[in-house]
Formats: sequence, C-alpha cells, structure tokens
Amino acid sequence: DTSLAEVNSFSPSVPISPSSMINQYKFEDEPELRDLFITVDDPESHITAIETFITYRVVTKTSRGEFDSSEYEVRRRYQDFLWLKSKLEEAHPTLIIPPLPEKFIMKGMVERFSDEFIETRRKALHKFLNRIADHPTLTFNEDFKIFLTAQAWELSSHKKQGPGLLSRMGQTVRAVASSVRGGVKNRPDMFTEMNNYMETFSQKINVLDKIAHRIYKEEREYFNEMKEYGPIHTLWSASEEDIADSLKGVASCIDKCCKATEKRMAGLSENLLPILHEYVLYSEILMGVLKRRDQIQGELDSKVDASANKKTEKDLFSEEIGKLEDKVECANNALKADWDRWKQNMQCDMRSTFTNVAENNLRYYEECLATWESFLASQTVDLHVEEDSEDRP
Repeated sequence: DTSLAEVNSFSPSVPISPSSMINQYKFEDEPELRDLFITVDDPESHITAIETFITYRVVTKTSRGEFDSSEYEVRRRYQDFLWLKSKLEEAHPTLIIPPLPEKFIMKGMVERFSDEFIETRRKALHKFLNRIADHPTLTFNEDFKIFLTAQAWELSSHKKQGPGLLSRMGQTVRAVASSVRGGVKNRPDMFTEMNNYMETFSQKINVLDKIAHRIYKEEREYFNEMKEYGPIHTLWSASEEDIADSLKGVASCIDKCCKATEKRMAGLSENLLPILHEYVLYSEILMGVLKRRDQIQGELDSKVDASANKKTEKDLFSEEIGKLEDKVECANNALKADWDRWKQNMQCDMRSTFTNVAENNLRYYEECLATWESFLASQTVDLHVEEDSEDRP
C-alpha cells in the first residue's frame, strides 16, 4: 500500500542488522545525553479480603535540578499507571501518549496473575514510563514527577485533588456535543492526510497482529506434537535391534529441533507480538488524538459561526475566538511535532522487529538443517561400511 510505503522502505543510512541497531541506540542513549532513568521490576502479589493485585517497584535515577533527590524507589499498581495516563491525556490532549497494556489479557493466551502474564505486563509498564521519560514535553509533566517520587499515601492524596465529578461531567458533555456536530469544516489538509494514514495503518497493523498470533498458536501446537514425536522413536528402538541406532539418531534430531523451535517461539513471544500489539494500541490512541484536535477545531468553528449571527456581541466573541484560535494553533503544533516523532519511532521499531524476526528464522532453519544433514551424513557412512563388508569374500 502506497500510504505505508515509508514503513516498508529501508534507508541506506539505517543499519540492517538488529545488533548494529542496538549499538546505535546505546550510542544515542549514552548517560551524558540522558538525565532520567526509570526501571520497573520486582512484581509483588497482594491479597486482601476485597481484591488481589500486583504492585511493581519503580526505581528512578536522575540528575535533574527539579528533583529533590537523585534516586527514588516507590511501588505502583496498575491503577496508578492508568491514573498517570489519564492525567497526561488531560494535560496534553493532542500529544501522543504511549499506550498501556490492557487491564485484562487476551483470552486464550495466558492466565491472569501467571508468571508469564506478570512479566509481559512488567515489560510493557517499563516501556510506557521510559517512552514518557524520553518525550521532550511529557517528561516534564508535574503528575509524572509525582508518580515517580511520591510515596503511596502521598500519591493517594494527590489523586483526590483532581477535578470533581461536576467538572468531569462538564468535560464529557462538551466532548459529546462537539463530536455530534458533524465533520469539521476547516480542518487543514495535513490532518485529513493524517486521519487517512491512520485508518490504513490501523487496518494493516490489526491484520498483522492477528496473523502473528495465529502463527504463534500454530507454532506452539507444532512444538507440543514434536515433543511427543521424539520419545516414540526412542521407545521403538528398544524393539528394533537392527535399526536401533538410526531410530535413536532420529529421536536426537527431533529433540534438537524441538529445542530450536522453543527458542524461536520465545523470540516471537518476546519481540514480535508485543511490538505489533503496542502499535495496535497506538493506532487507537492516535485516532483519539485526531478526534480531540477536531473537537478543538469544531469549538472554534462554532464560535465563529455564532459571532457571524450575533453582530451585537461581536467584541465578546472576538476575545473568545482569539483564545480559541491560540488553542487550535497550540494543538496543531503539538500534534505536528509529535506525529513526526511517532512516525520515526514506529518505522525504526518496525525495521528492527521484522529484521530481527528474519534473522531468527534464518538461524532456526539453518540449525535444523545442520542437525538433519549431520544425521544423514552419519547414515551414509554406515551404509558404505556395510556395503564394503558384504563385498568382501
């Protein structure tokens, strides 16, 4: 699809090997160029009479002057991350806030609170905070700083200072009223193109995500069957003395291929599936950001229309229109800058991910091929030895 041509094109200046890409990232992320480091680790289960939940340790190291200390350690649960995301969206409606993993895992993948689920979520939460830390605007958000530094009781107290119920209801009513007015009349072409791009991107990335999960499921089924296939040859060798060595050799090859398949599955689970699903969530976030930009534009358009109909209140409307024009300009500029940044990151992530998958596939098939070729070579030598012994008088 031509609208995704940039995703598929490889720039000569970009290293093709994932390992060289990683080296490049490490070079770009040298300590002297960064002043905020965040780690999410040490998941801990909490069981109460009401609920069961997991908290994660969040360790922050920084050299920024606005922080009172150079290192902080706090524990946060998933609801705290949700709160932070909502506060960032509230403060920066047209910035692209990184996605959080969903509250509940996809059916059929892993059980909630299993080690696999907790580790997958920990990695996603770690990435969420570090994407915010690397963002030129979000990283200086006051709620983000409080999230990283406040103890549990302090954070709980700060949450209660948010907008009241009536204020939130007013925001919701305005958003709904704006969304039902119809299409935005004066939307700049750039944002129409963004919207079209995201519709195509969303469709493609959702298809890729579904196919990747299907491949992983089929690979797991193949792996489970292969685990049963090898031992059968070993058992068979006990009752076939003449071909016992060959049957044991086949069993050994299957066992090696089984281990290689398990390693390949781990690569898909750790590298491909999370990246694709993250960008499925990103596509939803971006569609939401574009809608919020349109709502701000729609508010301005409706005020301009009202001003034209009520000339007697022109001075009052002029002041409001001026403020709304500034608001639209700020929203547009924020989204433009974030859009370019997001596309760069997305293209880099996709290149790195798919190149990594391709190299892992090559290693997998080469390993399996070498295993079976070695076995065949040993069988050929044995056949020649037997033939020579039969030819002797």
